[in-house]
Amino acid sequence: MTGTIIMIVILVLAPVGILMSSTAFVALFTGLLNRDVDTTHQGSELMELAESGMTIKNDD
Repeated sequence: MTGTIIMIVILVLAPVGILMSSTAFVALFTGLLNRDVDTTHQGSELMELAESGMTIKNDD
């Protein structure tokens, strides 16, 4: 009976642990990638566009 309870707990917690760890990895990877892109495109039109929220500016 104890083995059954342990297996049920493992089967419930393992997918949750895998999803949480992959989410943390994606958040870390996104932060590093965003920082790299910001330093690469500093002072260019791409940086201005990213900071403006993807809106097009009129030159009027």
